[in-house]
Amino acid sequence: MKRLIVKPLMLFILAVAGFQLNGFGATPKALRIALAQVDIISSAGDFKAAVVKENITPKVPKQLLGYGARLSEGILDSIYHQILILDDGDSKFALVSTDICVLSPATYDKVAKLVEKKFGIARSNFWWSVTHTHSAPEVGAPGLPEAFMGERYQHPIDTNYTDLVIDKLLDGIEKGIQQLAPASLGVGWGHSSANINRRARDIDDVAFLGMNPDGAVDRRIGILKIVHKEDHRLMATVANYAIHGTVLGGQNLLISGDGPGVVAKYVEEKSGAPMLFINGAAGNLAPIYSVYPDARSGRMNMLRRLLGDKIIMASKEILNYEDQVSFSASEMDFLTPMKEGLKWPEALNEYIVDEKETAKTIKVPVRFLNINDKIGIWASPLELFCEISNEVRERSPFPYTFYYGYTNGWLGYMLTEEEWEYKGYEPTVSPFVPNAATRFGETVLSYLESEMKSK
Repeated sequence: MKRLIVKPLMLFILAVAGFQLNGFGATPKALRIALAQVDIISSAGDFKAAVVKENITPKVPKQLLGYGARLSEGILDSIYHQILILDDGDSKFALVSTDICVLSPATYDKVAKLVEKKFGIARSNFWWSVTHTHSAPEVGAPGLPEAFMGERYQHPIDTNYTDLVIDKLLDGIEKGIQQLAPASLGVGWGHSSANINRRARDIDDVAFLGMNPDGAVDRRIGILKIVHKEDHRLMATVANYAIHGTVLGGQNLLISGDGPGVVAKYVEEKSGAPMLFINGAAGNLAPIYSVYPDARSGRMNMLRRLLGDKIIMASKEILNYEDQVSFSASEMDFLTPMKEGLKWPEALNEYIVDEKETAKTIKVPVRFLNINDKIGIWASPLELFCEISNEVRERSPFPYTFYYGYTNGWLGYMLTEEEWEYKGYEPTVSPFVPNAATRFGETVLSYLESEMKSK
């Protein structure tokens, strides 16, 4: 936190300037002199930032994650870690966006320990988010997906590629810390119609993966913009938008960042600085062009106009920046009963609590980041339905409230109680009971309103 440093010299300057601490007797000129001196002396912990981009595209065929098990046959576009390091003078924060589908919480835990040991960045200050492209290689052990879709994981874990991904991430964080420079932070909103509700229903009211124009949707874009404090050049953009990385379907065998990757590349080309794509509550949201056999038939480049241009437009509308930035990260565990009949992976035993011999409770870690008491960001390892994050944002005490999904692991889908009635794919890959989402949203709101604001 930033503190005003009051020294005897400052008090002398204020007195000479005619500024009375108990009244309003200073002349405008004297007041300007006094405030100038205060600004010079109180510059404790100026905000710094850096962004690093690391290529993690494999050079040989890999098992792709998303849809059925399949081996890649080439590369459509490169995939990356995009790493943002923030420093408010008291602590450092690392936000990573990686072009992969999902990540086991156990893999996150392993890397978080390395990050803390090597760089002194606390676990609560290290957020690893994935873009959810369905055309990138597997990383680490499967985790919870194996409990639902074991047939996809009959092959051995690719430890070599996992090690490469982890090494590149650690290298990127190290470079970012070395490259920290004085920065300013801007925040804003954008809007894009690039997504659509994917819980389609016919007259039988049974949901299937398709398009539902009448379904719930979240088309807000949450923007963080980092500029250099001295020359005001753009250093990085963070764009938060909810959309599945499924322009390409299971027939595609080329490695790709899918829609999020295309958008990040386009925004970087147009703006001159890297962009971190952070997915949102995309559990029931697909791109409007979805599940095509190749990028051309799926019109994947259309996302440059539909989403990329909207991010650029929203970024340009941000005119106010703050160079005195203070942030506070924290974590809570949301406890909820496990769905009956689910065989929980032993590797994730840290994420369950045994209450009885037959009843288990899932422990969902939720992260929070308070920036200048104006920006409230929360994150979880879930495929959350958008209605939940929409309501949290609507009722949040923070004027800018962003939800970062697919962050620090994957613990399945969390859908609204109403949507359980329509069955379909998502309930089959959810470890939760139907009323979990209502309690989850209320718990998050309570934390935002009390613990976050009180800090």
